[in-house]
Amino acid sequence: MNGLAWKRNFVTLWAGQFISTAGLTVMVPLLPFYLGELGGQTGAQHGWMGLCLAAPALTMFIFSPLWGRIGDRIGRKMMVVRALMGLAFSLLLMGFAQTPLQLFLCRLLQGAFGGVVDASAAFASAEAPQGKNGKTLGSLQGATAAGSFLGPLLGGILADTFGYRTLFVAMAALTGVSALVAAWLLHESKGASTASQAEPRLPLFSALRSLVQKKETRAFIVAGICVQSGIYGLTVIFAPYVQSMTDGGERAATWVGVLQAVMWLATMVASPWWGKQNDHKPVRLNFFVAALGCGISIWLQLLPTSAVWLIPLRMVQGLCFAALLPSVYFQVSRSSRRQDQGMNIGLTNSCLVGGQVMGSLAGAGLTGFLSLPTVLFCMGSLFVLGACAVASGRPTNSDRTFHLPFVSRNDQVS
Repeated sequence: MNGLAWKRNFVTLWAGQFISTAGLTVMVPLLPFYLGELGGQTGAQHGWMGLCLAAPALTMFIFSPLWGRIGDRIGRKMMVVRALMGLAFSLLLMGFAQTPLQLFLCRLLQGAFGGVVDASAAFASAEAPQGKNGKTLGSLQGATAAGSFLGPLLGGILADTFGYRTLFVAMAALTGVSALVAAWLLHESKGASTASQAEPRLPLFSALRSLVQKKETRAFIVAGICVQSGIYGLTVIFAPYVQSMTDGGERAATWVGVLQAVMWLATMVASPWWGKQNDHKPVRLNFFVAALGCGISIWLQLLPTSAVWLIPLRMVQGLCFAALLPSVYFQVSRSSRRQDQGMNIGLTNSCLVGGQVMGSLAGAGLTGFLSLPTVLFCMGSLFVLGACAVASGRPTNSDRTFHLPFVSRNDQVS
């Protein structure tokens, strides 16, 4: 593939991931208000809120590997288009939902037919130019960060101006347009696809066993689960923690929004840099440093007595978080056969979604009998645990070219 074709592919993937992430982050913070508009009883709204938040993770956990396998068979371009179109259709249905149950079913559909991040990662891993895989995956993480930064800032304003249903329909239309653009502009290497289709593929459970049997890759997946659990557990308790630092909760919502935006802005800026480091330096060392930095920055958030002092710490957290998930996908991609890349990335995504669910439940559950600072310390510790998991995943002596810490044979630059 020539350079111009790849640049067009990358811009298309970046735009699709940015729009889909912005659409979701616009919508999720507004779910409690939308559920109230749908007429759910006040006492039942919390239950429906929990179900609606968990629904996409449940179906994505089931369907991600299956879509990955289909992508390995028929082409990864169609999986990107499918994910964007599935999300657009789900958002459209949410805009016409009349009851909390209907909204819950739409969220299940979103998880089953969405999955833009893993579809884009599988396409990029297969099509990126030699030596630029890490930078590509890091830059796509920047698209997610940009969407996460902009979505919450605009969501409330747009909803108050145009209404919730109009906002859902508008985001569905924008996502649908990005799906059509992807179908038109994305170019998949035919030769590589044909060769991949001609080679035998592992069954689903055999592929999972093969993936986790590799010590280094298994360590990255475990570490990815740890950091996903940490970040989602932190999300659950962060707003009440910030509220406890403000005078009587005054302007707590504003501070939460600012601190979230600071973190995602830092992630957006740092993502391409970390990706480039993965192309030229040991990915295990990059992950270790970033996960350790993330955990320490979260621990240090226990010290300030004013929310304003959280700004630099959240910035450091975002700078370090930018390295983590792209590094996991990068390691899985480079340890997979081409004909199994899509399924292996889907399996990895399912594991990460499992971490997301575990973190959310742990964050909510621990607040019932532990103080908020203690729970915050536990969430930071999960990042440090992820760093330790990667450090423990060093290949055996027979697999190592040099006896250098963190550097495997695959990491050596010839």
